[in-house]
Amino acid sequence: MTTAAGFLADLTPGHRERLLTLARRVTFPAHARIFDEGEKADRFWILRHGSVALDIHVPGRPAPIVETLGPGELLGWSWFFPPYRWHLGARTAAPVTADEFDAHAVRTRCEEDTGLGYPLARAIAAVVGQRLRATRFRLLDLYGPPGAASHGGGR
Repeated sequence: MTTAAGFLADLTPGHRERLLTLARRVTFPAHARIFDEGEKADRFWILRHGSVALDIHVPGRPAPIVETLGPGELLGWSWFFPPYRWHLGARTAAPVTADEFDAHAVRTRCEEDTGLGYPLARAIAAVVGQRLRATRFRLLDLYGPPGAASHGGGR
């Protein structure tokens, strides 16, 4: 996976490089819990290899998977918005290699460099919208009336 693809595709090469200077390469084994809904969101990842399942806590039931992420995708957006708590949980579905970013360092860089901050905020907002739609459809699949997820604007 190149850094010019996926989540970072809309950033200029210079902005990509400035952001990537804040990254460190990490790996997670298959079936590792990365974070749980409600925990402090102090970092995020851009996946290079592998896959991560996002899930949502449902009291009294196993956490349903709402989306599975792959190479080039952003894992975690809650770090960008106060109160900096995860809105979903994440577990690796396969071994993962990712670029990990310290949230505070990236927010500081964005405040100092609005040329980076604005396009990054737009990219994160697009991810938030997509994740909200995926969560809505998954919950309708699980708990709504039959056929409920197939109506309402499509995916």
